Amino acid sequence: MTNIVVLNSQTHRHLRVQAGASAELGDNQRFVHVAISEFPALVVHYPIFFAKDSETGAFFAGAMLGFGENLFLSADGKGQDAYRPLNLQRQPFFVAGSDLAIDLDSPRVGRGEALFQESGEPTPYLQTIVAAFRELRPGFEMTKVFIDTLLKLKLIEPITVDLGFDDGSRLKLIDLYTIDRNTLQALPDATVLDLFRRGYLHLIYLMIASLKQIPVLAQKKNRRLHESAG
Repeated sequence: MTNIVVLNSQTHRHLRVQAGASAELGDNQRFVHVAISEFPALVVHYPIFFAKDSETGAFFAGAMLGFGENLFLSADGKGQDAYRPLNLQRQPFFVAGSDLAIDLDSPRVGRGEALFQESGEPTPYLQTIVAAFRELRPGFEMTKVFIDTLLKLKLIEPITVDLGFDDGSRLKLIDLYTIDRNTLQALPDATVLDLFRRGYLHLIYLMIASLKQIPVLAQKKNRRLHESAG
């Protein structure tokens, strides 16, 4: 259940929010919706894929943080030892039209960072949330345009990833999509130049490079398995 209301500096003057990464408070996610503006920060930690929204079927970009769990959370489930995607940082806030809103029923609400100063001005923490949405809102729209462009050029293809872990278990990742490198190499020069001018070629190669993080992620999973086995 959620109770999302528009944030008000008077009504919510003394409201506080637990801002940090926490497994108990919603950060234990294996796949997080991201914007293309985050790709440079994401590529050094996470594989970046496309996936389809289960309700609309529309493609979106996402960062893989683990295989059923967020492997970047610390052992006690508090703190994240890598760039934390904006869609996690912004919790429990939303946008309602041009206003900032908050889910008052979120377990993050009640303790932690103050949202407003005594003067009613937003605190530095709340300003970071506003800044996150200034990047996310246009970022998701720019990501949609980027994906539409790749679809028109048939540059998106499904990818299946088979993994084996030290405990003998296996995992097959499906319903994920990446760049079709054969189609990319066959594009006409003029199309490649257009992708370059629009900054899309850089994003495409960031996505391709991010696939190198899959075995790194598997190594993190194996370390967790060994730690849990004692």
